Amino acid sequence: MSTAMLSFVAGKFDITFGGLTVPLTRDIANQSPQADCELNPTNVRRNLIINPDAAPFDNPDLRRAMALSLDRKAFIDIITEGKGNVGGVMLPPPEGVWGMPAEVLHALPGYGPDVAQNRKEAQEIMRRLGYGPSKRLAVKVSTRDIAPFRDPAVVLLDQLKEVYIDAELEAIDTTQWFPKLNRKDYTVALNLTGNGIDEPDQNFYENYVCGAEGNYNKYCNPELDKMVDRQSMEGNQEKRKALVWEIERKLAEDGARPIIFYALAGSCRQPYVQGLTIMSNSIYNGWRMEDVWLDN
Repeated sequence: MSTAMLSFVAGKFDITFGGLTVPLTRDIANQSPQADCELNPTNVRRNLIINPDAAPFDNPDLRRAMALSLDRKAFIDIITEGKGNVGGVMLPPPEGVWGMPAEVLHALPGYGPDVAQNRKEAQEIMRRLGYGPSKRLAVKVSTRDIAPFRDPAVVLLDQLKEVYIDAELEAIDTTQWFPKLNRKDYTVALNLTGNGIDEPDQNFYENYVCGAEGNYNKYCNPELDKMVDRQSMEGNQEKRKALVWEIERKLAEDGARPIIFYALAGSCRQPYVQGLTIMSNSIYNGWRMEDVWLDN
């Protein structure tokens, strides 16, 4: 990454791909002041995944305590310098059409802004399970060995300590990461999930229904699957949105895959690049460049 960015600053490339971190975007803008750099929301979320078949994490109370340990604002402040967003399964507004507004999101288990109260509840759960300051739970947290995965995973290790969990980072090479997830060869992991579009069907059917390809922790709730089918068949957008929010609540209550935060992503282009529009609701679309031209 550093070599590519230095090459852009040196004028050897016209455009960076739209996935730069906030600090790296700032560095490029400082070194190449003529470049046009911007930060945009993405439909990519950092999430906590827990293998429910691996004891003691087969206990839903333990998984709930881990979800309650999260300080989402701290993740955003540390990783994105305050330029990220808290959201649920669907991209948060205003970019997201289906996402919950803050006052609704905060009512979900673990998403409330009172982190101290959330952690107090988590500590009580852990003590009931036999853990505490003198008997802590050791676990490995697996993640892909690149900065967008590894950096928030380091923050996660520190936050889990607040609920009597001592976590060790296991950084996995990219070539092995998704095979490892597919095999469920992990106990606790931090993953990134990106949606192609801001659309409930694409998200739910790909990541959360029983047997879905992206359902890496094999979460399966037939009741939720029926809810997903019902929202898919609803033609009225407002009624469908209400059903989507019901699904969001169910996923949060089940601790299916706690969403930690959404990060902004940076992109830079040389001043002669014209006609490029960066998408705000997907990292996968908008790169056909059929309207892009070079004014040089």
